[in-house]
Amino acid sequence: MALIGRFFVVLFGFLFACLAAGMIVVGAVLYPEFSDLGAGPIDQGAINVVLGFGFIFISGFALLPALIVVLITEAFYVRGVLTYAIGGALVGCACYLGLVPFDPETMRFDGIVRRHLEIMTGAGIVAGLVYWMIAGRTAGAWREPPKPLRPPPPLPAHSRPYP
Repeated sequence: MALIGRFFVVLFGFLFACLAAGMIVVGAVLYPEFSDLGAGPIDQGAINVVLGFGFIFISGFALLPALIVVLITEAFYVRGVLTYAIGGALVGCACYLGLVPFDPETMRFDGIVRRHLEIMTGAGIVAGLVYWMIAGRTAGAWREPPKPLRPPPPLPAHSRPYP
């Protein structure tokens, strides 16, 4: 039963981590447009649509690498915040490199934009920290046996037994 509850905690943590990473990616990619002093007010509806697409993008590409990190940390009771930050950085880097063409003849990625790699890695770090705050602090808790119940306190000396 604890495993089912843990599954929902992991799912909830993953969704919020993807939301945080999506907000960072969208904000960082659109920052040059935001910094233009000649720009007028920003349409909030358009920003919400872009954030939604950022969330979908991050959650779709990060699902498998993040699942690997979650399975490792759950299996080995890893609860350190630095582990989740490094795991998030690796997931963000893997998500970006998964989109860049790889040339097997030269054994290198073609067309890496360093700024985009840094944005995805930074978003992965923040996503790892958000996941740690929600679900990572109690990784592997579903394996611990429940604490035994304490016996009830003794009855007072002059009490009648319950029929």
